[in-house]
Amino acid sequence: MKNLYIILFALFLTACGNSEKQENDEVVTSNTELIKVTKAQFESEKMKLGSFTEQDFNKSINVNGMIDVPPQNKAKVSSFLGGYIKRTPLLIGDEVKKGQLLVTIENTEFVELQQQYAEITEQLNYLKSEYERQKTLFEEKITSQKNYLKAESTYKSALAQSKGLRQKLTMMNISPKAVENGNFTSQINIYAPIEGTISKVNVSNGMYVSPANTILEIVDTDHLHLELSVFEKDILDVKKGQKVLFKISEASDKVIMAEVHLVGTTIDEANRTVKVHAHLENEDINLIVGMFAEAQIITDSKKGWALPINAVGQIGNDFYTLVVNNKNDTGYNFESIKLEIGDKTEAYYEILNRDVLKDEEILINGAFMLLNEG
Repeated sequence: MKNLYIILFALFLTACGNSEKQENDEVVTSNTELIKVTKAQFESEKMKLGSFTEQDFNKSINVNGMIDVPPQNKAKVSSFLGGYIKRTPLLIGDEVKKGQLLVTIENTEFVELQQQYAEITEQLNYLKSEYERQKTLFEEKITSQKNYLKAESTYKSALAQSKGLRQKLTMMNISPKAVENGNFTSQINIYAPIEGTISKVNVSNGMYVSPANTILEIVDTDHLHLELSVFEKDILDVKKGQKVLFKISEASDKVIMAEVHLVGTTIDEANRTVKVHAHLENEDINLIVGMFAEAQIITDSKKGWALPINAVGQIGNDFYTLVVNNKNDTGYNFESIKLEIGDKTEAYYEILNRDVLKDEEILINGAFMLLNEG
């Protein structure tokens, strides 16, 4: 009887073992269940087969900034003396050459200034002659030192005044030679100090402007750059020569390349940021000064084997892709393979266990949909 119990107990253990094995087999089978896709489905969903590609995986700092130009490429145009706008032929967006007429200003004070110059210049010949005569007399001890010094002071004072007025006229674009010949004008012309495009016009005909008023602004966009604001906590990772990827949110999702050229050395106390200046790799891109930019400064980079985002599906905390198990004239059978994920970009996952898949054909477009449907 004792032997019989032993035999029955052994049979029971064997039966339990077989049962557990069957359950395990069922689990394995469910994990390796094939996903079938007909050729019609494959084509209509625009699925695509492919394999791994090598991609760049970057460590970056996210920053904001704006499109700008260097200070020497911007000009605010104003007048040295106040006056009334007589003529302003330009509009915002007009292109101008350096030295081109921008605006004409009129004021009777301009005439008075020319009159003062003409009068003092006319006196110079007499004052110079008197100075030289008193000098000769003083050297011959015929006249007193007082008379000589007075003549010298009067002449040199008038000469200084003449030179100062002459410089003013030159700065106002009025010809001193024409004034000396009696040709006065009540108008002055203001010319473009740089080549560029009119970005602001703050006046209209008949308007009075003072030297403090900006008449118009010119921007030369031949050398656009990216002006970034980097937070204090990140600035020590930013170095000259690092790559910058940025987008203009107002324009498109196109990624534009730049390179860090200058890193600021002072912190803006208001927002604890540091200015970083980056040069565009292609300055022919159609951008506008003042556009807002969202950028990434690449602080480190590595190569890695990768699959597109659409080739990977997530189930719980695990990631899978689909590889071709077999295919025929009617369609495809796909098998799901678990992946070890590394870094991620906007378009790719880094795959750490690429060797497991070897040279398998992978569903690089459509796997995300199929796995999530499953």
